[in-house]
This record gives sequence, structure tokens and C-alpha cells, in this order.
Amino acid sequence: MTSINFTKGLTLGQTKTDTLSGLTVALALVPEAVAFAFVAQVHPLVGLYAAFIVGLITAVFGGRPGMISGATGALAVVMVSLVVTHGVEYLFATVVLMGILQVLAGILRLGKFIRMVPHPVMLGFVNGLAIVIFLAQLTQFKDVNTGLWLSGMPLLMMLGLAFLTMATIWGASKYIKAFPAPLLAILAVSLLVIGLGLDVPRVGDLASIKGGLPIFHIPEVPLDLEMLKIIFPYSLILAAIGLIESLLTLNLVSELTETSGGASQECVAQGTSNIVTGFFGGMGGCAMIGQSMININSGGRTRLSGISAALFLLIFILFASNLIEQIPLAALVGVMFMVVIGTFAWSSLRIMHKIPVSDAIVLCLVSAVTVISDLAVAVVVGVIVSALVFAWKASKRIGVEHSLDTHGSEVYKLHGPLFFSSVETFHDIFKCNEASQDVVVDFLDCRVWDHSGIQAIDALAVRYKKAGKTLHLRHLSKDCRKLLKRAGNLVEVSIIEDPQYGIAVDYPEANKAS
Repeated sequence: MTSINFTKGLTLGQTKTDTLSGLTVALALVPEAVAFAFVAQVHPLVGLYAAFIVGLITAVFGGRPGMISGATGALAVVMVSLVVTHGVEYLFATVVLMGILQVLAGILRLGKFIRMVPHPVMLGFVNGLAIVIFLAQLTQFKDVNTGLWLSGMPLLMMLGLAFLTMATIWGASKYIKAFPAPLLAILAVSLLVIGLGLDVPRVGDLASIKGGLPIFHIPEVPLDLEMLKIIFPYSLILAAIGLIESLLTLNLVSELTETSGGASQECVAQGTSNIVTGFFGGMGGCAMIGQSMININSGGRTRLSGISAALFLLIFILFASNLIEQIPLAALVGVMFMVVIGTFAWSSLRIMHKIPVSDAIVLCLVSAVTVISDLAVAVVVGVIVSALVFAWKASKRIGVEHSLDTHGSEVYKLHGPLFFSSVETFHDIFKCNEASQDVVVDFLDCRVWDHSGIQAIDALAVRYKKAGKTLHLRHLSKDCRKLLKRAGNLVEVSIIEDPQYGIAVDYPEANKAS
């Protein structure tokens, strides 16, 4: 892990901006944490404690200053079956093991593999999450008591206040730079609702957020192999989902702020936060793209913004629950709608007809799977499809220049990669029965990528040997030679040649001597 500089970029003005940005994020975190706790079928404080602990630890030690973490819906939907079947104590144990796996991923530097995610997958991830955030807000348009959709005047008031919030954010972001626009909008709409005594859904209608400090608690589960068999599959899935969402959010925030972030450091921070959360009665969490976007758009750039968000959330729980519960849900919905607009990659719609068809399909596929299933599945599907498309295209790139040299030998000069997908094309190039007695295969412009390529070379040598022909393999790369050496008796080739060429150099000293 790299050293952490808490004062980097902190001026007096940035300190004020980060603190107010943290307050804005904390206000938006409350209904989200409560909603995700309901999804996982645990007490609202379990979600709020997770948002506080995960948010605080990742803000302090994470690899991306300014990124916000907390309880998320992607994790909650996986947790619910465990909670229903085995109870909340098993959830706490699962979160601890989840954190251990994430720390190990960071120590082993597995976070670097996030760079293998292609750009169309990244765009699909962003668009899919924007749609998920939008759909999640629609549940706020249901009656808290009956669960039925609002209609008539209540619906019009919710929509009106939400659009008023959005308009305030849009206007304030243009003309007011000294105060975060989302926070100003929340305060303005809240004062309007409270002042006029409007009967609209409020945060307190979801659940009471009043509570005490989280208390250290060892999960009450049997410490045996049977317990491990129950929680390990959940821990593995949660760890993967948490890291994928966190690292993709890290990359997104890094692009928006034109700064860099530490993937392995973020893995360790996420893992550590989940270990602590599991021992303090939280449901675990990971990076939150919606809240991260609120923070970035509000001017939050340093670790202080994330720390402030976590501490404000704790203050709400301990001292200010009555005030926070008066905030109209419509104001927070309006903020999240603006997040959706800012998160969705609208440029992807404009370039859809300009990019390769395969990339457009991957983009749409990842977006759809993110909405239908979850982020981890969507990213894995996107990477696999992209890899298969790449393999198919690369398999078509292998070519050959066929000629005769001065000795009458047939020379095949190969171009492109030789690997599992191009092996069939490679075999089709050579006609052993029609070849001359002496055949040269030149690999100067060809690279062997895997064991399938080595096996193809071996099979070619066997074919020529059976036909009574002599095969020469020239200019095999050092990597290929290593693979051939490791293969040992698995591969037998006729002749491997590496022609050495002399280089004539015109030295001034030689000219003088002559």
C-alpha cells in the first residue's frame, strides 16, 4: 500500500467544499442505507452502521480520495437468502470472511486485473448502473403504508418537488459556486415542505434512524466446518461483487477527476472495512457510484469529503435523527435523478453507429445484464464476450507469404498470432502432399501465444515427417522457445533454426586505417 497523505490538496476553500459535500452525501446516504437494509431484511441500523464504518475506513485508507462507499443494493440482493435461511448472525460472519477475501485480493495485487475490462464494458457498466439507480428511486413513489403506487395529488406533489429539486440543482450549479448545489436544493425543498406543512412522504416514514454507537459483537455462529460451508459461497460472491463495483467506480472517478487511484490499496481498504463492519453489526458494503457522483459533482476531491460524510451520518444517528427524518423523500429523489443524468454516458448513444458492431452489442449487453441480474455477472459476461470477439478477430489475422528460395525450398512467411483460435487457419495453409521436399516456415512476424499453438507446430512437423519431407522452423521467438522447452517430450519438431545475420558497420577508425 502506498503512503497516505491526508493534507494533500487541502486548502481552506477545499476544506469547506469537502465538508459541505460530505454533508450532502450523508443526507443522500440515509434513505439508501435504510432501503438496502430492507432489501436484505435486516434492521435499518444494520445498513446505517455499515454505511458509516465502510464509508469511514475506505475514506481514510482507500486508493481513491473522494470516492464514497457504503451499503449497496448489489450486495443486499445476495444477502437476503442467507438472512432468511440462517439469520442475521450468519450475515455478520459472512461479511467478516468477505472482508478477509478482499484483503487477500489486495495483498496478491489482483486489483490490477480490472485493467482487462474493455471500454465498451465500462460504458455498459455506467449506463446499467444509471438505469438501476433510476429504477430504485421509483419505489419512493409508492405509499409507505399500503405499498401501492401514488396517484392523484400525492403523485403530483412528489413529482413537483422532485423536479423542483432538480431545477434548483441545475440553476445553483451554474450561478452558485461557494455552496454544493445538491445540498442547497435539499435544504430549500425541505424548508418549503416544512414551512407550508405539506403532507408528503419523508425520511422518517421509512424507518427511525435513531440509534447509539455501534458495539463490538462477535457473530454468534458455531465455529465449525459446517458453518464455513454455509457462509463461504456467499462471502466469495459478495467479495467479488464488492471489488468489481469498487474498482470500476474507482476507474470512473479517476477519469472524471483526471487523477489516478490505487486498485490494490482499495481492495485492502474495502476488505478491512468489511471485517470491522462484521464485528460491529453492519451488513457490509462497497463503493457507491451514485454517492460518489454526488460527492464529485459537489466539489469533493480529498479524503476529507468521505470522512465528513461518514461522521455526519453518525451524527444523524446519534443526535439529529428527528431533523433528518423531516427531509422529504422527493428532495432526495430529485438529487438521485440528477445523479442518473450525470452518470449515464449519453455519448455512447451518439457513437453507437460509429463503433464496431461487436462493441455496440457488448455495451448494450452489459447494460441489460446489470439491470436484470447484477453488476458482477454483467462485467464477467461483458469481458468474456469481448475476449471471444477479440479471439475471433485475431484468428482471422494470421496470414502467409508463399515463395520459393534460391535453393528450391518452399518458404512460408507467417504473419499474425498463432493460438487456439487461429490453429485451424494455420493448418489449412500447408498442403504437405503438394509441397517440395524442403519446406521452411518463417515465424519472424508470427508469435505463438499458447499451448494450442505449440501443438499445432508439433502436428505440422509430424505431417511433414510422415510425408517424407524436411521441415525447417526459423525465427521462433524466445517466448516460443521457452514454451517448446517446457513442453519437453510433448512436442517434437524436425529442425529449429535461428539464422544469424552479420551487420556491416562503417566505423570512422576503419576508414582512417584504410
